[in-house]
Parts: sequence; structure tokens; C-alpha cells
Amino acid sequence: MLGGGLVPASLVLLAGEPGIGKSTLLLHLVAHLGAQGHACLLVSGEESHAQVAARARRLGIPGDAVRFASGRDLDLVLQTARAERPFLLAVDSIQTIRDADGTHMPGGVSQVRTCTDALAGLAKSEGVAVLATGHLTKDGDLAGPRALEHAVDVVLTFDGDPRSGSRVLVGGKNRFGAEGESAWFEMSATGLREIDPTPLLVSGEPVPGAAIALARSGRRAIAVEVQALVGSPEGQARRQATGLDPRRFQLVAAVLDRIAGLSLARAELFGASCGGVRIDDPACDLAVAAALASAATGSAPPARSAFVGEVSLTGLVRPAQSMTQRLAAARAGGVEIVFAPAASFDAQGVRLVPVRDVKDALPWMMTTS
Repeated sequence: MLGGGLVPASLVLLAGEPGIGKSTLLLHLVAHLGAQGHACLLVSGEESHAQVAARARRLGIPGDAVRFASGRDLDLVLQTARAERPFLLAVDSIQTIRDADGTHMPGGVSQVRTCTDALAGLAKSEGVAVLATGHLTKDGDLAGPRALEHAVDVVLTFDGDPRSGSRVLVGGKNRFGAEGESAWFEMSATGLREIDPTPLLVSGEPVPGAAIALARSGRRAIAVEVQALVGSPEGQARRQATGLDPRRFQLVAAVLDRIAGLSLARAELFGASCGGVRIDDPACDLAVAAALASAATGSAPPARSAFVGEVSLTGLVRPAQSMTQRLAAARAGGVEIVFAPAASFDAQGVRLVPVRDVKDALPWMMTTS
């Protein structure tokens, strides 16, 4: 996730909605690093020492594996960290720390910025890696619109549905490594465990309105199912995309209407990515086109097929980067056929169907329509 590990003197922000599992993930991390001989200090303004110890016991973490300190007073946190000089200072959470000299309430934008700046100064001056959790607001911001992103070195977002056990950790800004990395977890009674997301993101039998995209995620790629629904409007036609870039979704629909001859201009269009994955990779355009065409014609794409390529306004399909990683994801997802622009790369055991434009990539749609 971090491109090789925690960098000394760096400030990492772990953001997520309340109750998503940030404290649990932080406790797992501190325990694992401590077991490897790295001194870690956990300061918590969310829970008392007894509550953290109870959580550790529930997760099967020995009590002596975690060094704990009070985490509500900023000056006390800084003094303790300077005195102990741990490898990692874990702060849970940035909204609960208060500056005694400040006039604003803890959790406000001014207080959070002040405390973040102080932690950044500690990291740079003492060479301590700092990892702080932060709660997202109802609008999806952290203490206000992008209030802290400029002040930290790395931003990680912990996401998922609190009602289910699935969680995904996504890397955003990263001054020391690749952005867009992702890791998947399952929350259970014994804590978090890493899982392979492929069974969650790729279904079995082909069905109309679904196509597999090979989306880039940091330095790797994942196979994810893209779904579409085409309906007849009763009033003004609605366009809604969940987990997809809405602008690119509408662009692809317009190209299919104009180039491929599908009547989508006045239809209601809905698109979604499976598993709640957010896809902003232009190379997934062709999979979106395949899903829309399949939904419009009622004909499913070929079994065990995937689609890679950026769709231009003229209907041409442009090549995608990182095809080696994408084909590896295809094999992991059980894909046997990949529709992609012709290029000089190793097929790696997957049958490649070269395409030049949208019509070349949708042969089953063209014969059905």
C-alpha cells in the first residue's frame, strides 16, 4: 500500500467513516510491527487504556505487544513521543486531540489543522513515522473540504459497507510511492484479515448487462464486473453511475448511440461497478460499452471474456498501459478471452481478440441488433 513500507519522518493519514474499522486496523498494524521489533506507541483519544486492552484481547493480541499512552492533549502526546522516540506513533484519532492553547473545540477545522501541523513537525524533527486516523464527514470530507491532504505525506482511505464484512483500503496521495494501491479485507469477530477480492468482483456465468473490466489499481490490476441497465423513460430520462465516472459513462453511451447504432439517447441508463469498487481508469471504457450494449440488446458477452481500451469520441479504441498486470488479473479472474487493441505484448495464456473500434469489440451485439 505504501510502496515499500513506512518511511521515517513521514505523516500518514488513515481516513474513513466512523465504525468502518480504522481503530482495529491500526491496532493490528501496531501489534505486527511490535512483534517484528519496531517500537510503536499508540495514543488514543477515542478509547481508554482498558478499552484498547479489551479490543486487543478480542483480536488475540497479547497485552504487552502494544505500548499505550493517553491521546487527548496535544502537548502530552508530543512530550511522550519525544521522550520515547518510537518508530511509529499511532494516533487515534486526529479529531479527538485538542490543543490546550487553542480557542476552538476539538474536531473543528482549525483545531485539526493545528494538531496535524504539530504532528508533522514532530515527524520531521524526530524522524518518527506518524500514522493518524481521521473521520470522514457526511459529505465525504475530512474535517472540511480537503483540509488536511496538503499537510500530510500519504492519504489512505478505508472504505466499505459497515453492515457487511467487506473492507477496502485505497491509497490516494503518496509522496514516496505509487498512488491508487488497494488491499481488501474481511471484518470478523477476530478482526481483519486480507482476502482475494476476485470472487467478490467477478460473477460466474455471463448475463446480459454485465461485462468484465481489467482496471488498474496502483501497480497492479483487478478484474471487476461492470453492470448496466437500459430502460424506457416515463418522463425525463435519468442517467446514474455508481462506482463509475459519470462523465465517461455518458460519453461511452453517446458513442454507442451515434457509432454503433444503439438507441440510447432517450433511454434511462444506469451503470455500476460490482462490489462498490470506484473505477476511474479510462481503459475500462470498453467494458462499460460492452455492458451497455449487452443490456440494450439482451445478449450477454462471450463467456469468460474481458474488455480493455479507452473509447474515443470517434468510436476508436485506444491501447491501455500496464497490459502485463491487466492480463495477470484476467487469469486470476478466470478470463480466457480479452478484447483489446492490437499491440506487441505477451498474451500470457489468454486469447487476445484485436479490436480497432467499438464495433469490432461488440460482435455479438452487432449480430443481435
